[in-house]
Amino acid sequence: MDIHDKQNFEPPESRMEINLFAFASSSDDFGFSERRVPCGPDDTPLSIVEKYAPRANRESLRVALDCEFVTWDTPIGDARELAFLPPVSGG
Repeated sequence: MDIHDKQNFEPPESRMEINLFAFASSSDDFGFSERRVPCGPDDTPLSIVEKYAPRANRESLRVALDCEFVTWDTPIGDARELAFLPPVSGG
């Protein structure tokens, strides 16, 4: 391993995978309803969406990590699931 390899090296424990879930109409916008992607504990819902679904409309969506609502800039930490939920309407 030369010096350039070391600069881009991330220890294996800092990389993980997370399951993305796009519910209801958001699945059309995201282009998937479920997807597993690599990430790191410092990634945020926003950084993940920008990387894997950059054209998705995030304006009215809420995000949840492991079934808990969070903000778009919350670090992923050790979460296993990231869900995107559109507003719910009822009548």
